[in-house]
Amino acid sequence: MAKSSWGTRAWAVLAVVAWSGVVLQLGLSIALAQSNGRAAVDGVVAFLGYFTVLSNLFVALVATLPLLRGERSAGRAAGSALVAGCATTAILTVGIGYHLLLRHVWAPQGLQWVADVILHYAVPLAALACWTAWPPATRFDLRLPLLWCLYPIGYGVYAVVRGAVLGSYPYPFIDVAVLGYRQVLLNMLGLLVCFLVLGYAVLAVAAWRTRARARSVHRIDG
Repeated sequence: MAKSSWGTRAWAVLAVVAWSGVVLQLGLSIALAQSNGRAAVDGVVAFLGYFTVLSNLFVALVATLPLLRGERSAGRAAGSALVAGCATTAILTVGIGYHLLLRHVWAPQGLQWVADVILHYAVPLAALACWTAWPPATRFDLRLPLLWCLYPIGYGVYAVVRGAVLGSYPYPFIDVAVLGYRQVLLNMLGLLVCFLVLGYAVLAVAAWRTRARARSVHRIDG
């Protein structure tokens, strides 16, 4: 089987896994809201507040849309370096951040545990594998991770404004009501620096794989 075909299939599997986790979590969020006597829409609103959910949705879209357009090349199936790299960095931030900071905060059971594993571990690992094995076929610009930072910055603004309107925050380290704006801003700045460092690591992996692939083709042609 051609390498491009393997790449397309791998990104398709990633899309299925990511969509499965997103849809499962959406159903659980709605069910939780209804069990607490609230409307289903309240569950949807809560669901859309999490960086984890939005990043998994980001990955699902990045992995799906090129396939729907019939792009069979593995590089094209991964999307552009700008979009796919941002999604990969975001979902790795989700996995690493959850494992280091949040996994001890709660102990999910049943289907919630399944969703937890998919969203925080399965999708990040699968995205990293796809990005490493089949990175976008393009030249990589050192400015890309700086552009990728627009995503967490946008989320930070969204989360703070959303929290001010709804009176609740999705994560304890951005809870303005408890920590105040100064501490929340410092926390978000620290996370942004981590995101940027991780972004450069993601870029380095893709650049290394692209060079290795080019050398391999050169040896074969030679």
